[in-house]
Amino acid sequence: MHSASPAEVALAEETLRTVRVGNGRAGRPRQNPERLITDRGYDSDPLRRRNARRGIVQITPYRRNRVRRWREDGRELRRYRKRWKVERSIAWLGNFRRLVVRWDRDEQIFLAFAHIACLLITLRHL
Repeated sequence: MHSASPAEVALAEETLRTVRVGNGRAGRPRQNPERLITDRGYDSDPLRRRNARRGIVQITPYRRNRVRRWREDGRELRRYRKRWKVERSIAWLGNFRRLVVRWDRDEQIFLAFAHIACLLITLRHL
């Protein structure tokens, strides 16, 4: 959770530090996901380099005005096609007016309502 002014690419690393990925069995979850699928807003060479150092494959389509394109074969971008599932889920959260308008000043209350919204979405689609 952050203010609306910074670019999302600037908040990517802060968000990745909080991610814990379960491996499907008992034990401590990994701190780094295997891959990160993002939209064109995250097309940044410094971010790609930092993710590569952490062992994360970043799957991001290049911006249209990009001069240097490192990988253009599209094999990894096949995974990007399934991103619509994430976009659809975010759109479902947008149906909850309290989350869109954000009347709550306290972060914990906002997150509690976000959890309730996720629960309601899950119950509707069972």
